[in-house]
Amino acid sequence: MSSIAVVGAGAWGCALARQAHRAGATVALWARDPARVRDPSLTASAILPEGGHDLILLSVPVQHLRAVLGRFRPRAPVVVCGKGIEAQTGRLPLEIVDAVHPGVPGAVLSGPNFAGEIAAGLPAAAIVAATDAALRASVIQALASAQFRLYGNDDPVGAQFGGAAKNVMAIAAGVVIGAGLGDNARAALITRGVAELTRGAAALGGRAETVAGLSGLGDLLLTCTGPASRNYQCGLALGRGSTLAEALAAAPGVVEGVATAPALLARAEGVDLPICRAVADLLAGQSTVAGAVAALLARPLRDE
Repeated sequence: MSSIAVVGAGAWGCALARQAHRAGATVALWARDPARVRDPSLTASAILPEGGHDLILLSVPVQHLRAVLGRFRPRAPVVVCGKGIEAQTGRLPLEIVDAVHPGVPGAVLSGPNFAGEIAAGLPAAAIVAATDAALRASVIQALASAQFRLYGNDDPVGAQFGGAAKNVMAIAAGVVIGAGLGDNARAALITRGVAELTRGAAALGGRAETVAGLSGLGDLLLTCTGPASRNYQCGLALGRGSTLAEALAAAPGVVEGVATAPALLARAEGVDLPICRAVADLLAGQSTVAGAVAALLARPLRDE
């Protein structure tokens, strides 16, 4: 039986804790405020994991990952479960781990997974990405169950970039629907979004086939069409005329795509990412919805 520590008790952290228990592991859940954990099946602690665990799942927003890691030294391999790019440095999550705790083995869990469905035990799939094959296998063994199918992947860079960029695309998809531009426009945006994810991942050293899989296309489809996506909800509100402050105030949790959009452009400087650029400009107040749409549609015609 594995012993797993889950750091972060938001919706995703609690869902992962339940899934780890379902897979047969003993689970320790860390929460900044244990009293706010409403799941009666889970017991949370304010004491960060110091040792005695086989894996540590890091389920905290990427913009807070560095601060949380600074509070403890992982004594086991870590699995990054948040998606994004650090705004101040442009680093991917595993790069943040390595910067704070050099040499700690790390993997990425990514895929089209809404927390509520994972918590409920509904069928789902994801990837575990790591360059170390033995680590991939151990994470899969610890977390997979009959309803949660995990695939290995040796391209953590591509997996992390896809997971980050899809949140930006989900904001764009929400804007399209909120502004009443139709499903045709959303389908076109998702398709061209895959092209942007592919170019961006390749520029950072990732692979196109990773973007075509669960952590890229799969996650993109879910977050651009599923109403439970916080990033999609944010875009929907913006498309309907809300300010960014209003959209964020109404969101049920952290909207990672807001901080990720400018960080992604900085990290992939020089890469052609027009949708990401349009979202970043919209969020920064440098463009309007109508202006962003007009700019994208006015791009020069060319072969696909």
